[in-house]
Amino acid sequence: MSDFKGAHYPNPVILHAVFFYIRDAVSYRDLEETLAERGVTVDHAALDRWVVKYSPLIAAVMQARKRPTATSWRADETYIKV
Repeated sequence: MSDFKGAHYPNPVILHAVFFYIRDAVSYRDLEETLAERGVTVDHAALDRWVVKYSPLIAAVMQARKRPTATSWRADETYIKV
């Protein structure tokens, strides 16, 4: 994740905010209050921009880190005669 160039906040703050928003499905205003309790003053509009900009990048990195599944899938076939 090297796309934090030009960000005014440290990378861990941005990542924490985006992960918290995605994981807990809170509103931007609630997230703003939560970060303010932790000493980070940020506007809800900035949080919206962060989520829109960084969540696809985070998803791509996580998708690349997933373990590969088997190349072949087999399903048992059953049917019931009625």
